[in-house]
Amino acid sequence: MDVQFNKEQEMAITHGEGPAMVLAGPGSGKTLVITCRVRYLIEEMGVHPSHILVITFTRAAAREMKKRFASFSGFADAPVMFGTFHSVFFMILRYAYRYTGSNIIREDMKRRFIKEMVEEMELEIEDENDFLSGLINEISYVKGEMIEPSLFHSSNCADDLFRKIYDGYERRLRQNQLLDFDDMLVFCYELLREREDIRRMWQERFQYILIDEFQDINKVQYEIVRLLAGERKNLFIVGDDDQSIYRFRGARPEIMLGFEKDYPGTKRIELGINYRCSEEIVESARRLVSHNTKRFDKNLRASRGSKVPVTYKQFSSVSEECTDIIQGIRFYSSKGIPFDQMAVIFRTNTQPRLLVGRLMEYNIPFQMRDVLPNLFDHWIAKNVIAYLKLAAGSRERGLFLQVMNRPKRYISRNMITDAQVDLKELKRKAYGKHWLYEKIDKLEMDLMLMRRMEPADAIHYIRHGIGYEDYLNEYAQFRHMNPEDLYEILDQLAETAKNYHTNEEWFAYIEEYGQELRRQIEAGNREDKEGVTLTTMHSSKGLEYDVVFIMDINEGITPHKKAVKDADLEEERRLMYVALTRARTYLFLYSVKELYQKEAKVSRYIREIRFDPDLYQAGQRVRHKKYGLGTITKVKGDKISIRFDSEKRLKTFSLSFILEQNVLEVE
Repeated sequence: MDVQFNKEQEMAITHGEGPAMVLAGPGSGKTLVITCRVRYLIEEMGVHPSHILVITFTRAAAREMKKRFASFSGFADAPVMFGTFHSVFFMILRYAYRYTGSNIIREDMKRRFIKEMVEEMELEIEDENDFLSGLINEISYVKGEMIEPSLFHSSNCADDLFRKIYDGYERRLRQNQLLDFDDMLVFCYELLREREDIRRMWQERFQYILIDEFQDINKVQYEIVRLLAGERKNLFIVGDDDQSIYRFRGARPEIMLGFEKDYPGTKRIELGINYRCSEEIVESARRLVSHNTKRFDKNLRASRGSKVPVTYKQFSSVSEECTDIIQGIRFYSSKGIPFDQMAVIFRTNTQPRLLVGRLMEYNIPFQMRDVLPNLFDHWIAKNVIAYLKLAAGSRERGLFLQVMNRPKRYISRNMITDAQVDLKELKRKAYGKHWLYEKIDKLEMDLMLMRRMEPADAIHYIRHGIGYEDYLNEYAQFRHMNPEDLYEILDQLAETAKNYHTNEEWFAYIEEYGQELRRQIEAGNREDKEGVTLTTMHSSKGLEYDVVFIMDINEGITPHKKAVKDADLEEERRLMYVALTRARTYLFLYSVKELYQKEAKVSRYIREIRFDPDLYQAGQRVRHKKYGLGTITKVKGDKISIRFDSEKRLKTFSLSFILEQNVLEVE
């Protein structure tokens, strides 16, 4: 072959018969290996191209793989099958059942089916879009993991309600002779399992199966692949268990970790050379991910050598953090690095709200890989704004209906008959119901008190003086939610409002912010995207940049506050690992001391990234900036105990503190 490979790549490409597992670290050339292996199978092993199946997870990846393979001389028309799981499995179903594209339900129709059922049940759902999305994801998860719906515990609603919606959705699909993307997998599995003649036909067709991004496979996909591989067992799987970040979609790194047990004699090949990142970045990523227990141990190393140290900074506030990011972007731009070779990475798509405003202020072009939800379109934000407008004197019926029973005041909609609400008239209608009269009277007093408040103070009063948080607690209980997630919306609103002295100023900012987001959405639909990339950790996978800033590396953000189980925390660590390895040369890690006017702790991942687990050991001599020379007596967890020469008693520190203050050096 006319391409140069390292030893491990050569081993993978020239693997013969039987199962093989290629552990492909970030930037290790896995796409090159897959396409060159296909070429090797045809040229050197005499395999007919039509007997080769290459499966990827996205159409874009399948197109890219096919394009690369076709670029090899003489292979432009070779009938190798490149496709996604869904496209390949639908092809099998189409052959057996004569399905066409018209049998596949559109996403908007799927959403409409479920929305109609929710409406028929007369459920009062405030965040309807989130609720519907949550149900759709859970239905997909149940099918992909082949779970009996009656055994599934929904995190969106009561279990019996979920089962009722699930059964109703399935009934509508069958009545309309439709199937969704998950049905493609389930039906294909059932077909291949039950029809030996059809199974053997496809086993003869696809004698060599190569799978990219294997760490993202779910249970039903894996079971189908095993049926297709049959007795030949010519499965060539490529992936990185350290980059498995889609558990919420059903992806399980355990499947890859158990592959050798399912296929004894599997040849394991490690692509450990990273051609993308500097030595410092690879080493930081290695330290971090080594704290996961359920993973393959790997010898990760960089081909580019040492470049510049990874930089860690802690700021007093998000505002200071954003200022530093802006300064960094402008500095590297002045050094000739294009904006599109810089990225800001964050854990959730709500984090960069302040940064977006700063980028607008400095006219720095940027593109967003994720839709940044408009905070002010959230139903809680609309409730708060309605309260503020009512406090300012508006008596519009629509505004009043939004909040009249948030918290519960037991005001009937039948009492609100006019386009403008008259509170004195409303109190008159409540005569004889002393408890109702008092609630309306208190509401009138609350609105009067809020009239002179600045926006941030008014939000605080709505939460605690009016009792809006009591309403959120009740709603969270109904939706199986953590009320803290709803309080966070109020925290974010207060954070944006604190810079404005009047409602008019804040409302003007809200309008300008919404217009910019709409411009970003329009820009995102264009092909000629340019500017600094703003992306979540999930969406950053597969990308690379010269300069990367990772913001808000704090406990509760990353790892996310919802991650409480060991498996969740390990996935969060893998997410951070993916983010780190997007950077080629310049990597900046940022945390803050305060988020939403509350103290924020530095993420445990900062210590793991910066400290080699074996850096400090009992018996070592160290120098502390304040206490001088000493000897480490014990290192356990996050605690390190030192007996200093100048002190009579033992002193114990947290490794996090030592990291943040940079006060300790090994002698």
